[in-house]
Amino acid sequence: MRIAVPNKGRLHEPTIDLLERAGLHLENGADRKLYADTVDPDVTVLFARAADIPEYVSDGAADLGITGFDQVQEARVDDVSELLDLEFGRCRLVLAAPEDGEIDGVEDLAGKTVATEFPNITEDFFADTGVDPDIVEVSGATELTPHVEMADAIVDITSTGTTLKMNRLAVVDEVLASSVRLFGREDVLEDSKVGEVRTALSSVKRAEGKRYLMMNVPQDRLEAVRDVIPGLGGPTIMDIADEEDEKAKVAVHAVVNERDVFETITEVKAAGASDILVTEIERLVE
Repeated sequence: MRIAVPNKGRLHEPTIDLLERAGLHLENGADRKLYADTVDPDVTVLFARAADIPEYVSDGAADLGITGFDQVQEARVDDVSELLDLEFGRCRLVLAAPEDGEIDGVEDLAGKTVATEFPNITEDFFADTGVDPDIVEVSGATELTPHVEMADAIVDITSTGTTLKMNRLAVVDEVLASSVRLFGREDVLEDSKVGEVRTALSSVKRAEGKRYLMMNVPQDRLEAVRDVIPGLGGPTIMDIADEEDEKAKVAVHAVVNERDVFETITEVKAAGASDILVTEIERLVE
């Protein structure tokens, strides 16, 4: 099983970190190499340009791929399926035009020129709107093209909008919302190893922003404590064994959102809980 991942750029480090947290530790490093083995002898990581990963998966060079949804859409591969939204690398592809120009809506671009590094996505977007501009593919510095009279508008990636503002460009419309996804070739989707990889990555994502809360609670205060724990599926209640003076207490364990921990500790303590312990969760498997 080969997984293609970005070899550099803003998606590389978060992807490697995710694989490591999921238990797929790289055994021989990721720097300046095409392949890396993992602790699972059946899983190898293949490093490639983020834009090339959909084609690598489609052509069989890799079985699974991790890259941006925008790259998958731009590649127009029809034999791969999305398996999981990994929820990082979020960005938008937007249609933008000069702030002081005459382009206020998509319809204003009929017969005009649009520059972009994503010609296929841009073509699909305008096909849906019924507007037919001239689409010009560029390889970089897209935001400069309206100012040097190469284009009337652009379709480009933005995360914060800062670059657009610096270049005096205003968003006309959103073309595509993107984040990093796990996807696989359709003929391998039923492979058990694909399911294992998906579960491993999913368990890391489910654990993000969660904390494991443990405490001791007197039996007669159990309902009061249960009522204030915002747990996932309710707390787990366990007897405390071999403690003569603790027979009237039980151990209560629960998974709570990190943002709720401060308030929850205050409330369970007031309800009678003691010996409260909070720990991080590395993985949370459904």
